[in-house]
Amino acid sequence: MVRQLSNTSAKELALLIDPDKFDADTFSYLTDNGLEQIFSYIFVGGSLFIENRLDETVRKIKSLSTLPVILFPGSSMHISPYADGVLFLSLISGRNPEYLIGNQVLAAPKIKQSNLTVFPTGYLLIDGGITTTAHYVSNTQPIPRHKPEIAAVTAMAAELMGMKNIYLDCGSGAVKTIPEKMIQEVKANTNLPLIIGGGIASVEKIHQLFYAGANVLVLGNVIEKNNSFIQELKNLEIPNGANRNFTSVKLS
Repeated sequence: MVRQLSNTSAKELALLIDPDKFDADTFSYLTDNGLEQIFSYIFVGGSLFIENRLDETVRKIKSLSTLPVILFPGSSMHISPYADGVLFLSLISGRNPEYLIGNQVLAAPKIKQSNLTVFPTGYLLIDGGITTTAHYVSNTQPIPRHKPEIAAVTAMAAELMGMKNIYLDCGSGAVKTIPEKMIQEVKANTNLPLIIGGGIASVEKIHQLFYAGANVLVLGNVIEKNNSFIQELKNLEIPNGANRNFTSVKLS
């Protein structure tokens, strides 16, 4: 069961797994090398599913790990009842109604019929130096990385609308991370847990982003491309994850 706390000072890591790229042997290697001591959550999802492997991937992950599995859906079709929870995302950095509310309406009945814990999340795409799949598929422009004030006021609006988490993302494969100044601005103007993803590829960068105010850092490509990076993470000095920092709403 996913813990339902609202600690905005926790510092945790989440591993992002794309079902199209999931390899059970690689995941077993990670579990054998300290995965559950390093990460607090496993996010499963992506912007584009070429193969329908979501249920299969979630079930396999849960057979190999006790970490909470949280869906990171790219559309209303990316919902699996076998996960523990779901980031109920609204792409508030763009103005595409399909990703602001359309997919959410389509997904709502399926989620409500499930036992998934729901995490209402304001999702902001930020320029990470290249056009990512998320930018292309969502048909939206990312927030310019040199405009932290735009991200801050957008996050403020999300909080006022009742969202419980903010996710700033440069997208999978980004060459740059969320600017520290942007994290600081969002953190200073909201009182919500802050999830940061995209382009995080070094222990040094992890330290910098945590110091700027991130609560959860999402790692994906760096682990896919270099499984041994998990060895570097073993010496990362962050809290042990006892204080979960998501705020969730369980639908009845």
